[in-house]
Amino acid sequence: MRRWKELPASLDDHVVQLVVQLRRLKDRSGLSLAALAAKTSYSRSSWERYLNGRQLPPREAVEELARVCATDPVRLLVLHELAAAAWSVAEPAVREEAPRRSRRARVLAGAVAVLVAALAAGLLVARPWQDDGGGGGAAGGSAPPAFVFVQGRSRPCEVRREHGELRAGYSATRTALMDLKSSGWEVLEAQCLLRHHGYDPGLTDGAYGPRSKAAAQRFQKDRHLVVDGIVGPDTWAELRR
Repeated sequence: MRRWKELPASLDDHVVQLVVQLRRLKDRSGLSLAALAAKTSYSRSSWERYLNGRQLPPREAVEELARVCATDPVRLLVLHELAAAAWSVAEPAVREEAPRRSRRARVLAGAVAVLVAALAAGLLVARPWQDDGGGGGAAGGSAPPAFVFVQGRSRPCEVRREHGELRAGYSATRTALMDLKSSGWEVLEAQCLLRHHGYDPGLTDGAYGPRSKAAAQRFQKDRHLVVDGIVGPDTWAELRR
């Protein structure tokens, strides 16, 4: 695996996060910079600049890297929006020499606004990714995006049968334990499956609240399980049927 150069200390954190994710994607693909150039519209030297933090990659380059590496570009594009907001307000001399602290103060408002807009548009979860059945990872071994709870937002549920079990596409777990105050993709998966079976969990928002627990208890009672409202292996097994 390529040994990457240390990124410039002056780079904004949002830019660093984007470059790190692009490096990981490139490393997992096994492609050299020359091979990457041959498969995209950008030269080897361009990719070298992008992946070493010397130049912000265009949005189209991020999309092409995701395509070549067979991964969903949604999360990368959200990171790119945040990085672009930081990059555009940083003067060239500041990017090369000034400490992060002064620059971060100037870009914070713009970066937060971009993130809020991305969340409002549903970019972080434009569609569920497909699990590989291992309990929470995405197809092809790529990590799922970080779960972000949005108050009052109900996410889509598209339950279908795959490999003999029901899935909503948010998590393939059959063992995760959840009770009140749990949150995450596995909670969203359980909420969608409860709704599919006819037990209303309220908002499908990934937060396990009283209404979701009450729906789980009704489901457990009808399936002759222990009625405690805690979703565990036995309840998952019935939800997946």
